[in-house]
Amino acid sequence: MTNLSALDLAALLCSRVCHDVVGSVGAISNGLEVLDEEKDAEMREIAGNLVRKSAAQASAKLTFSRIAFGAAGSAGAEIDLDDARDKAELLLSFEKANLIWDMPRAMRPKNEVKLLLNLILVGLSVIPRGGDMTVTAEGERGLKLVCNGRGARIPGHAEWFENLPQTLDDVDAHSVQPIYAALLADACNMQVTFSLDGERVDIVAQ
Repeated sequence: MTNLSALDLAALLCSRVCHDVVGSVGAISNGLEVLDEEKDAEMREIAGNLVRKSAAQASAKLTFSRIAFGAAGSAGAEIDLDDARDKAELLLSFEKANLIWDMPRAMRPKNEVKLLLNLILVGLSVIPRGGDMTVTAEGERGLKLVCNGRGARIPGHAEWFENLPQTLDDVDAHSVQPIYAALLADACNMQVTFSLDGERVDIVAQ
């Protein structure tokens, strides 16, 4: 059992989403300022490309977060794994890691899909220098992420998947995401484990 405050957890998750998109939104604002003031055609083209890329990046982060952190339908709802794949591929197109999706198309309970997307975020911290992240099924309803990359490592706070912290006193907007993933795993009655072998980390939820 844990004494985590639902209000504090919600506030930290909101801060996490805002932190993720604020850089892209700021880049859009800067690009638009250049377009308003700059007369040089080459500079205007660079600014326009910056705006388009940053807008696409902000959209990718928000659409991913809508499923990964949001309600995504009513209680008991299911989510199409193909939809989750599309959101994950779009997000990772702006990251160093390459996503390899090897999951059959299926409707899965929303919390299981949310868990998968949150484990993908954890996987990004496992291979911070980039590499390949392969998503597969594990058994009847389990999930497995195989992360290969230089400098692969067990993620920080991996112990939270076994024992949640009792308070959020030392948690910030960045480190709250693994807690949310651990809570999702608990809601799905699944255990998440990590194993490191050279430049490969396996993340298994079952």
